Amino acid sequence: MIMTGDIKGGTVFKVGSDVVVVQRMLGIKGGRNGQVKRLRVRNIITGSTSELGLDMGEKFEDVSIDYHHMKLSYLDGDNWVFLDSESYEQHELTREDLGDAADYMLPEDDMEVEVGFYEGKAVSVTLPINIVRTITYCEPGIKGDTSGKSSKPAKLDTNIEIQVPLFCDIGTKIVFDTRDGTFVERAK
Repeated sequence: MIMTGDIKGGTVFKVGSDVVVVQRMLGIKGGRNGQVKRLRVRNIITGSTSELGLDMGEKFEDVSIDYHHMKLSYLDGDNWVFLDSESYEQHELTREDLGDAADYMLPEDDMEVEVGFYEGKAVSVTLPINIVRTITYCEPGIKGDTSGKSSKPAKLDTNIEIQVPLFCDIGTKIVFDTRDGTFVERAK
């Protein structure tokens, strides 16, 4: 059994009779009746995508997934081709299969990921928690503009936008958390 609190991006579990994989964490909403975790999930069998709200105390049936260490080899149109590190087999996943993970990877990264297989079919990718990316565009920080939260939007080399501290400039390599897309530190 898997608890709602243990569910994160790439987790595969059973909701009713449907087997789903979490593509994106949409947030946690608290209220009088407890917290609700909102997710965007994809049904593995039908391929349909939907939003799902789960109470924090719920339990779900685990699904048996085989994980293999792979590297992103190349992009073929909308298909992402991964190479198995041991058997050298290639497996394709579409952008829809990858969910948010597609925005964090480039073929030249040489990053090892875990690809999950359900009944022999590649269905999900689990990224490392911290990834190093380069800032390609951001506005300059204004000196003295430190009232409240001191951050600014920055575009990374994978074309995603995250919030970074004011001291970050174009060309700065940063480490960010793939679970929620937040800035961690400057890369050393």
